[in-house]
Amino acid sequence: MARPDFEKKANHLRKFLVADSELIGPTPTIALTPVADGRTGAFEDNVKGTWLMVEKVYNLIAENVFLPDGTPVNIVVAPEIVYGARSGAIAQEYYAKQGVSANIFISRSWAYSDELMSSCQGIGSSEWVQAAYGLNQTDRPGAVWLKAFCSAMDEKKRPIFSIYNPDLEDEDADIPPYCAERLLRFSRCAMTVGQIRGKNYLGIGGVSMGIIGSDVRRNILLHYFGMGAASVDMTIIKGRIDAGFYDHEEFAKAFKWFQKSFEFTWNEDGPMSDDDLLAFSIKTALIVRDLMVGNPKLANKSFAQKHGFTADIEYAQGYNAISSGTQGQRQWTDLFPNFDLAESILNSSFDWNGYRSTYNVATENDCSNGIGMMIANIISGVPQLFADIRTNWTAESIKARTGTDVSSICPNGMIDKRNSGSGSLDYGIDIYKLTGESYDTPIQVVAKKLRDKKSLQKQLIKECCEATEYMAAILEYFPGDGLSSHYRTPGNIPMTAYRYNTMGNDVSISIVEGETIELPKAVADEISECTNPTWPESYWVPYGMSSFDYMNKMSPNHDANSFGLIGADLITFNAMLRIPVDFHNIADEDIFRPTVWDRYGGNDFIVCEKLGPLFV
Repeated sequence: MARPDFEKKANHLRKFLVADSELIGPTPTIALTPVADGRTGAFEDNVKGTWLMVEKVYNLIAENVFLPDGTPVNIVVAPEIVYGARSGAIAQEYYAKQGVSANIFISRSWAYSDELMSSCQGIGSSEWVQAAYGLNQTDRPGAVWLKAFCSAMDEKKRPIFSIYNPDLEDEDADIPPYCAERLLRFSRCAMTVGQIRGKNYLGIGGVSMGIIGSDVRRNILLHYFGMGAASVDMTIIKGRIDAGFYDHEEFAKAFKWFQKSFEFTWNEDGPMSDDDLLAFSIKTALIVRDLMVGNPKLANKSFAQKHGFTADIEYAQGYNAISSGTQGQRQWTDLFPNFDLAESILNSSFDWNGYRSTYNVATENDCSNGIGMMIANIISGVPQLFADIRTNWTAESIKARTGTDVSSICPNGMIDKRNSGSGSLDYGIDIYKLTGESYDTPIQVVAKKLRDKKSLQKQLIKECCEATEYMAAILEYFPGDGLSSHYRTPGNIPMTAYRYNTMGNDVSISIVEGETIELPKAVADEISECTNPTWPESYWVPYGMSSFDYMNKMSPNHDANSFGLIGADLITFNAMLRIPVDFHNIADEDIFRPTVWDRYGGNDFIVCEKLGPLFV
C-alpha cells in the first residue's frame, strides 16, 4: 500500500468536492448468494440450475427496484456458489469491498445450513438484512435446506426472511408471483434501509408549539434508523437572505416560474408587498434545500462576487440531510412569512428546474412524521403528503352541516386531512389517471412510468400547477404573512396513512390503508370554509374501520400519507429495523416478516424487544 503524501495534503486548500449525487453515500447494494451441497457429484448436478435461479432473481430486482431519482439498486453476486467455510469467506471478502448491506441466499437443493454455510462465520454482519429463497420442487429439497437454515438463523437471533412458493415451481418458467412479490418487497425495503443509513435529519429550528414530534430524538434516530441528526437555528434563513447567500440566478428563474405557473391571492394589509412576499418565500425554499444537500455555487468566489455575497466553503456544504423539518410557528411566523410555499414545492416531484426527486420536509419540524415521509418516499418512489388529522366527519354530521346526504360516499365517515399549505403539490391530481394505470397497479410501477416518460412529467407539472392556487396566509395565525398552497385531492385514489410514535425510548408505527373520496363540490366548499379554505384538502376513508376508529387510535395530530397501498411494505421495512407496528389494517396473508417472529408467537412487540434496535 502506497504511503500517503502528507506534506502535499497539508498544503492543499480545501474546495467543494462535487459528487455524483446531492446526497453523499453509497448506492444501496444487495448481494445474491447462491448455495449448494458441496459433495462431489451433488454440487456439479446443481450448478446450472442454481445459477439460473440467481439470474432470474437478479433480473427481477434489476428491472423493478429503484431509488426515487431512478438510480437502480446495486446488485452483486458471489464469485462462486457457496458450499463451505472457505467459499463463504471468499464471498464475504468480496461483499465487504462492494459495500453490501443486504443479502439473499438462493438454493434449489440441500446445502449445509449451520456448520459449513458461513451464515454465522462470515457472510453478513449484524446490521445486514437477510433473506433466503428455496426452490419448491419434489426432486430438489430446497425446503429442507430453507427450514434448516432459517432455524439456525433464528437460534442465533439473526432475523431472516424466508421465501418459498406455496405450490411446486417450474424451473423453466418465471419466478412464481408469490415469490416474486416477496423478493421485490424485501429488496425495496432493504434498499431503503441502506439508503437512509448514515444520512441525517436536519432540524431547522426547535420544538413548534409544544408538538412532541418536533422534539428531535438523536439516539432514537441513531439506534432505530442508523441516522444522524443536525440542527440549525431558524435565524440562518433570515441571515442568508439578508447576506444574499443563495443562488441569485436560480432565484430569478424560480420567481418568473412561480409568477407564470400559479394563481395567487394576496392580503391587502399584509406586512410585505406581494412581490417581496413571493421573493422571500422562494428564497426560503432555496436556502432550506441548500442546507439539506449543499450547493457548490455558494463556494464559488467568482459567482459570489458577481452577485454581491461572500463565498464560504463550509456553509456551502449543507448537512447531507435526507429529511428535514422547519419549526415555523410560532416565534418565526409571528415576524416572518411562513414556510408553506417552501415546504410545498420542496415536497413535490418538480420545481422551476423540471421533474426531480423529492426533498422531504416536515411541517413544524415534526421529525417523527418527516422520517416516515422519507422512508415511504424511498419505498414508493413518489412524494409524500404531510397532513393534520384535522377533523373526523361522519356522514350524519356532513348532512347536518350541508343538508346533503353523502352516506353512499363515506358511510363510515371520513377524515379531513389538511395542513397549513405545505402539502406536496402532486396530491392535487390523480397520478394513476395521468399515467393510464388502474388503481390496483403497484405505486412503484406508476412512479417508474413517470420517471421514464418526459411527456408524462410535463403533463404532471402542468396539471399540478393548474390545480394549485397559492393563497395569502390568515394573518390571525400568521402575522408575518405567507403563501399557502390550496388544492383538493381527487377521489378514489388508494392512499396509505402512517405515523411513527415514541414512548420513552421505544418506537412504534401505525399503518392504515384507505382511499381518497370526492365529495360534491358544494359540500366540499362548505367543509373547506368551516375549517380553513387556504389549505390543501384531502378527504380520506380508511379500509375496514370507521374514520373515528382511525382518528381515535392514531397517536398524534399529524400523519403522513402515500399514494398507493404500501402498508405491507412498511410492515416488512419496520420488521427489518425491529420497530413494532401498534395498529394496522393489512391482511394477514400480506404480512411478510422474518421467521423469528413465529418463534415468539408472532407478537411484534415481544420479538422487537427481544432483538433490540438494528443499529445498537
